[in-house]
Amino acid sequence: MTARIGRRRLVASIGAVAGASALGGCAGSGEVSPGSAATSAPTTRPFHGRRQSGVDDVPQAFAAWVALDLAPGSDRDTVRRLMSVWTDDIARLTAGRGTRTDLEPELAQRPSELTVTVGWGPGAFTAAGVAAPDWLRPLPPFAIDRLEDRWSGGDLVLQVAGECPVTLSHAVRRLVTGAAPMATQRWVQRGFRETGVDHGGQRMRNLFGQVDGTVNPDPRLADDEAIVWDDGSVWRRDATAMIVRRIAMDLDGWDRADRRSREHAVGRRLADGAPLTGGSELSPPDLEARGPDGFPVIDTFAHMRRAMPANPLERFLRRPYSYDDPPESVRTSDAGLVFVAFCADPIRQFLPVQERLAQADLMNLWTTPVGSAVFAVLPGCAAGELLGGDLLS
Repeated sequence: MTARIGRRRLVASIGAVAGASALGGCAGSGEVSPGSAATSAPTTRPFHGRRQSGVDDVPQAFAAWVALDLAPGSDRDTVRRLMSVWTDDIARLTAGRGTRTDLEPELAQRPSELTVTVGWGPGAFTAAGVAAPDWLRPLPPFAIDRLEDRWSGGDLVLQVAGECPVTLSHAVRRLVTGAAPMATQRWVQRGFRETGVDHGGQRMRNLFGQVDGTVNPDPRLADDEAIVWDDGSVWRRDATAMIVRRIAMDLDGWDRADRRSREHAVGRRLADGAPLTGGSELSPPDLEARGPDGFPVIDTFAHMRRAMPANPLERFLRRPYSYDDPPESVRTSDAGLVFVAFCADPIRQFLPVQERLAQADLMNLWTTPVGSAVFAVLPGCAAGELLGGDLLS
């Protein structure tokens, strides 16, 4: 005979389940862990400063890029009002507080190392009546591109990153809704990556299993700082360029390639990222080495060889994230890389490398660029100041 469950017992059971669920929030965000009576302080990253966060700091586990278009007829005042809203909202969200119009401020209480990086596209400069940097324009078309409007362009961009997807999702919604009716969402891309890498002895791996980001400059070092940060006019000092390229990866085709073919295409060992000519991941490759068959050990069209800088200017900071979206067909995957790069001048630094890769790179057999956009990341601001204030004063 089935026993009846009394109302009080049912309510008590529901309460116990809810209490247990509350313990399983986002890691590293100040939640109470099982067996501990103390609550640690929420983890935050600074918003105010001469440079925006989200460029040269340690990449978080999750990120979203949201491009927006200004409303028709937008002018300098429109951009100023939008920057005022975003400056206040970002300062609050990154500190673990809800925005002024937040209907769910509780979702902001665990900042989880949230950062928001704001960039302008050409349309924002036009609306503000300010001359854009010479390099701020779409990249030229490449033969390998299959660009789609749903992943390209935009008047503005928000790069939102953090260690908790709930916190990140809440922040994106608050910033996008807070921009209305001044700007509307054009596209959004979301990504993820391994945590605790890229500023130590390890680099992340992409969905091909490759070590991604070897020999990345470290802009915290004096010798590499100029690679990323512009030191030009007043407003451009501490600004940088953000290049967003969405790269579709043919995981099904990659699965059919054997390990030797994969390493041959990359020019590196998959196990540790070392060049095929030997050593460790950071060892310089021997581009003159030849195998017993007389052919170069590192193929002429290997990705590593094509991506190597031809001169000291051809370097930039890579901050990529993987994506894996629901496929349109059950037989195929929709996965790849949101390739994000920061540099002082994309024309001199990024474009020559991209041209070589487009001309002849074995990895083009499995990768296709489907989105592209370029933005100018504004300098940071002090408390009480406005993002983009030097441009809008």
